[in-house]
Amino acid sequence: MAPRSTPTARQRRLGAELRTLREDAGLSLLQAATLLGTDRTMISNIEAGRVGVSEDRFRRLVSHYRVRDAALVEVLARMARERKGQWWEDYRAALPSGFADLAEMEHHAVRLRTAQMVHMPGLLQTEDHARAVFELAVPPLSRLEVELRVAHRMRRQAILQREAPPQYLAIVHEAVLRIGFGGRRIARAQLSHILEATEQEHVTILVIPFGPDGFPGDGHTIGYAEGPVPQLDVVQVDTEHGMVFLGSPGQLANYRDLLDRMEGVALGPAESRELIHKVKEDW
Repeated sequence: MAPRSTPTARQRRLGAELRTLREDAGLSLLQAATLLGTDRTMISNIEAGRVGVSEDRFRRLVSHYRVRDAALVEVLARMARERKGQWWEDYRAALPSGFADLAEMEHHAVRLRTAQMVHMPGLLQTEDHARAVFELAVPPLSRLEVELRVAHRMRRQAILQREAPPQYLAIVHEAVLRIGFGGRRIARAQLSHILEATEQEHVTILVIPFGPDGFPGDGHTIGYAEGPVPQLDVVQVDTEHGMVFLGSPGQLANYRDLLDRMEGVALGPAESRELIHKVKEDW
C-alpha cells in the first residue's frame, strides 16, 4: 500500500494513539513490527497516519500492547474501519485541508464547545453572513472560492439538525454581536437566527459582555470537540496560518480549563438571550 501524501487529522490521530499505546507498552518500532510480521517502516507509517491499518491488524497490535481500556480500543477500532466517502471529502482538493478536517471533527463529536471573540460561530452563521465574512478575506478570494467556503459552512451545520445532534455550547463576546458583517439587514437576520437556535435544547449561547474585567485567553477562536472517550477529544485553534488541531493530554487540559474560565465570566443563557435581543434592536 502506497503511503498517503496528506493524511487527514483523524488519520493522524489514530496513528498517534497507536504510537502512544506502543510506547506505554514499552515496545520499540522493531518489536512491534516483529509481532505484526512486518517491518519497522510499516509501523512508522501507520503511526504517522501515512498508511491505513485494518481493524484486524489494529486488534492484533493492541492485543500485543495489552491495552486494558476496552472503551478506547473499541472507538479506535471504529476509526480503523472508517473509509473515505463522507461529504467533506468532496471539498478536500478545493479548499485548505483544515476545512475538511474541521467538518470531520464536528461530525464525530458528542459535545462541542467554541469560544469566539470576533466572529459568529460557523455552525450558527446564516448564508448571507458567511458570504459577507469570506468576501472580506485577505488576500481576496475569487467568487468561486467564496461560494465553495459558504457551501461547506452550510453543510457543516447539518450536524445540529440530525437525529442525535451533539450538545453545542457557543461562548461569544459581545463584540461578535455588534460587528455587522454585510450591513444592517444581514446583521439583524443573523441575530434573529442565533436566537432561534437557542430554542433547541442542545444549543446554548453564552455572551461575555463588555466590561472592565476583560476575559481569559488571547482572543483566538477555539473549538473543543469531545469524543466518545476523553482520550480522543480534539481542540481546533484558528491561527494566522490556518487551523491547528491539538490532542495531547496537556493541551486538552489547558483548553478545557480556559473554556471553563470563559464560561464562568459569561452571562447565563437567559441573560445572554436578553443581550442578544437588545443588540438586535440597536441595529
